[in-house]
Amino acid sequence: METLPAHEPFARHFEFAVRHRRAGPCGALRYAGATLTPYSGRQFGAIGCRPCGDRRAAALNADREVMRHFPTTLDRAQSDAVALRLAKHLHTHGYGPWALEIPGVTPFAGFVGLMRVGFDAPFAPAVEIGWRLAQAWWSKGYATEAAIAAARFAFDTLRLSELVSFTVPANVRSRAVMERIGMRHCPDEDFLHPLIPPGHRLRRHVLYRLEADALACGTR
Repeated sequence: METLPAHEPFARHFEFAVRHRRAGPCGALRYAGATLTPYSGRQFGAIGCRPCGDRRAAALNADREVMRHFPTTLDRAQSDAVALRLAKHLHTHGYGPWALEIPGVTPFAGFVGLMRVGFDAPFAPAVEIGWRLAQAWWSKGYATEAAIAAARFAFDTLRLSELVSFTVPANVRSRAVMERIGMRHCPDEDFLHPLIPPGHRLRRHVLYRLEADALACGTR
């Protein structure tokens, strides 16, 4: 049984539009009618008590269309292992992925959040902003709004100067979200992902960057 230490930045709830209030270690980012709670929080098992996993997250990671631009789908054991890894990241670094909850609509639409780049690359060290939503919640603006909330946390609370994001060239939906939040494509920094085998159709990735002053107009 693995115990994960609490981390102060996530001992708070952030109400971007309305208020700030104290909460427990499973804090949330709230914005425009939706809530981002730590991806490894209450709906994925009690942190510090047992490995975190959930059937909704497992279903997301097993969906072929959702995972189209990843090397493979994940089974339940693999999905639970990812959740535990993300919980460790959250409590080690003070930021990580959040589960996207849309009150009155769904307790889990997917996740959006921040991760340290975990492989060797010319642009590393860096912090990545990323998202993965279930198909039912595509094309409704949730990924964009949630990504803006996560980016604001990165710039205003963590005081980061820049975020990166990357995907395969064919992932037009994700690239559109990157562009809507103000990210810019850096063609000279497109790269071959070192964790994907040579010759694999998904090895080539495009790189986007976001500076604090470029975050989508009107969100700060």
